[in-house]
Amino acid sequence: MIAPNDTASASATPSASGSSNNGNAPHVKNFTPLVRQFLDYLKLEKHFSDYTVKSYGADLIQFAQFIAGEIGHANTAPVGATLTPEQIDERQLKCEPLTIREFLAYLYAQNYTKSTTARKLATLRSFFKFLIRRGAVSVNPLSTIRTPKQEKRLPKCLDLEQVQKLLDAPEDNDLLGARDKAMLEILYSSGIRVSELVELEMSDLDLQEGILRVRGKGRKDRLTPIGSQAIKAVQRYFELRSADARNPGTATQRVFLNKHGEPLSTRSVRRKLDKYLVEAGLDPGISPHTLRHSFATHLLNNGADLRSVQELLGHQSLSPTPIYTHLTTSRVKQVYDDAHPRANTGTIPHPASANAESAGQPPHKPYYPAKAG
Repeated sequence: MIAPNDTASASATPSASGSSNNGNAPHVKNFTPLVRQFLDYLKLEKHFSDYTVKSYGADLIQFAQFIAGEIGHANTAPVGATLTPEQIDERQLKCEPLTIREFLAYLYAQNYTKSTTARKLATLRSFFKFLIRRGAVSVNPLSTIRTPKQEKRLPKCLDLEQVQKLLDAPEDNDLLGARDKAMLEILYSSGIRVSELVELEMSDLDLQEGILRVRGKGRKDRLTPIGSQAIKAVQRYFELRSADARNPGTATQRVFLNKHGEPLSTRSVRRKLDKYLVEAGLDPGISPHTLRHSFATHLLNNGADLRSVQELLGHQSLSPTPIYTHLTTSRVKQVYDDAHPRANTGTIPHPASANAESAGQPPHKPYYPAKAG
């Protein structure tokens, strides 16, 4: 049995009060001891990002509410009866597949999408695998539960003209404009995630070689090249930043700072992108991740191999990368048209027919074998 971990730091686990509660369900004030240990494990040992840990915590809060009878089951918890965190843990340790199926039925009744349901199931799978490794349970109640089949949706992608409009939108005449232009140029030039962008430090940039050191998921570093336009934009940003009176100097090593000289957040990057989408007249549904999709798609369209794109994106395996191959149909079609002998011509003359016509004889009719049966 796992001993309760009451000393988990607030910085290592997200706050329950900030989690989504789905309407009328009461908030769970604290994580249970087991959940707290699990989130500490994700943060301290697996090196998951704060955002990912917070998402796991929100999912487990909802599941705790469900098995406590506070949501679902027609709210079967007696009025005024509240389970302690330890009692909730006891129910989680005794959880059976039927409880998981009932939880899935509740999510379905609440009109959750298949992707959200799959994410919540993935959270529970990881949680119970953690409990098994620690010897708290012997059987995973999700071992017989299948994840709902996902809809196959292709990621959004900008064409080259749209990318150009977006990258031209910020003016680099002042510090903040130069910063925004540098951010967008790096996102498209390197394909890094927005979370990786905001964590870039000065020591991660080698502008002479055109290389970024990127801290990816699980704190796995990788080196990623950037192009000449991105280098030029970053140099312009650094030039204005060093001349600015608010320059924090060595107080922070982060590359991208807000107007107060503090590290920029992922939400701030999204707000800036939204601003320039409006100015460029582009789809407001475009996200920073769309630039990552566009980066990968344009590389593949121009002849990059899948393995190289996988390395540049920081994918640990090839499995997530092939989604981009669905967006390269136009290039495949062009290769087909250029290479296949029957792609653009009406017919290919039969050799015997060509010889017969040259001899002034009637064309030879090709032989087609009869179909069996």
